Amino acid sequence: MLRRELTKEDLDKAAHWRALMKRLDNRSRGAIQRKYQNISAILIQMGIPFIDGYKPLSNYQRSMPDVVCEYLRKNPALQDLFRADSDGAPEIPSVDDWLSAMEKPPSLEETGQSVGSKEPAINNPAGVNYLEREARNQALGAAGEEFIINYERARLIQAGREPLADRIEHVSETRGPSAGYDILSYDTDGRDRFIEAKTTKYGKDTPFYITRNELEFSEKNSSQYYLYRLFGFRAKPRMFALHGHLQGQCSLEPSLFIARIS
Repeated sequence: MLRRELTKEDLDKAAHWRALMKRLDNRSRGAIQRKYQNISAILIQMGIPFIDGYKPLSNYQRSMPDVVCEYLRKNPALQDLFRADSDGAPEIPSVDDWLSAMEKPPSLEETGQSVGSKEPAINNPAGVNYLEREARNQALGAAGEEFIINYERARLIQAGREPLADRIEHVSETRGPSAGYDILSYDTDGRDRFIEAKTTKYGKDTPFYITRNELEFSEKNSSQYYLYRLFGFRAKPRMFALHGHLQGQCSLEPSLFIARIS
């Protein structure tokens, strides 16, 4: 199913479910759904994309990661597909109503996580974290930033603040990454709004990556700082916003270390 989704092949999910339930002695759809969600959680921990719509569920059997790893070893062509997809960058999708793209962020209750919680690491047999690779995709990031700029313009114009919309600045291009944020926009009262853009082609629950500079900037400018998480960018982009210091709103895990010979 994941292969078909990434290659944009047609998939009759209803027929898939009917065939699968027969093979599993008519086990309930809910039980199968939870197993798919378990697989999503395992794939995320491996740094591999998961099927959008199968929300990660972490309380899986201990043997499940081994089963998933074995499947990946027996199907090495999947790694080529993951690699190509993480490196790809679709054009900015056309949207009839920019403002309709915004929705509420996932709550801690929805994710099943607590702030500061950490899932055990599971290694992808190929040794590649494709979610991190996609996060470093500069073409994808630039396209996402353009999408968010269009959203911000629409937001300010709807509020009757068109002069502010004309002043929006694409900071990541004009000043570079050292600024600590990507887009300078404005609240309707004219105050600066510092926006960090994080874009993925995958689902809402896909983790994102932040730098120490970005985290510190969110703390120093918490009242004016927004992180816009843009997801599903392949065809139907949606996004949510986190306002303020990211510490306490996200489960933060170190992913890079500086090593010096002592």
